[in-house]
Parts: sequence; structure tokens; C-alpha cells
Amino acid sequence: MDATDARLLQALTESPRASVLALAQRLGISRNTVQARLAGLEARGVLGSFERRIDPSALGYPLTAFVSVQLVQQRLAEVADALERVPEVVEVLGLSGEADLLCQVVARDADDLYRIAGQLLATDGVERTTTSLVMRRLVEHRLGPLLERISGM
Repeated sequence: MDATDARLLQALTESPRASVLALAQRLGISRNTVQARLAGLEARGVLGSFERRIDPSALGYPLTAFVSVQLVQQRLAEVADALERVPEVVEVLGLSGEADLLCQVVARDADDLYRIAGQLLATDGVERTTTSLVMRRLVEHRLGPLLERISGM
């Protein structure tokens, strides 16, 4: 990742629908350079899924919660596969520390969250769960400050 890649990512963050030509003009580099750099960023997995930009509340899931999961270590792969089959589980992270996994889940309402939490607890290999409801998002997901640091701007 160099300063040009960081500037390109910053431009995409500010204008995600910008064309290659518009990005080239904004950055003062050739269209072919922008195209090649975008292809490289995609190939290296730098550019993630478009799904991250979709607001679950617009889909009818206004509640977000984090469920900490303690599990039988030997069953990690099996538990991960089971969690992947739960549509309301939007992300699962493996952790060090007291909890083994942190699951981000979305729900339609409190009763729906209760059902989902119960489903996670009933998963074979899960020993214990702790659910924390997100009350307010104080800092949105962002990488802009890191990109500014890398690009030198």
C-alpha cells in the first residue's frame, strides 16, 4: 500500500460511485493507472464486499447486538459452520481472552433477538453466550483517518 493507493481509496470512500475517469482526473493520474491499481487492490483483497454498506435497519432489522460465545475448542469449525447458516448473524470474529467468538447479529425486535440468541446457545459445541445490545453507534466504521495517514495528506 503506497500513498497513491491510499489516495485512490480515500477518493472511493468519498465518492464510491465515481468512474475510473473521474478518479483519474481527481488524482491527477492516468485512467490506465487507476484501472490497474483498482484491479491490484481487488486482487489483494483490499476492497471488501459491497454488503458492508447496506444498513440492516433498511431491511427490517433495526436492532444490532453482539453475542460473545464460549465454545468447546475442538468444535470451532463446526460451530462456525452452524453460525454461518443463521441469516441474522452478519459477522463472526475469533477472539483471544475469555470469549472465543464475537458474533454481530441483527434482529427485527427484542423477541426476535431472544429467538436468535437462543438459537446460538442451542448450537452444538456452544457452552455459553452473553448478549449485549447496541444502544447507539458512536463512531461509524471508518478507515479515512488511516488512509490520510498513509497518503500523507
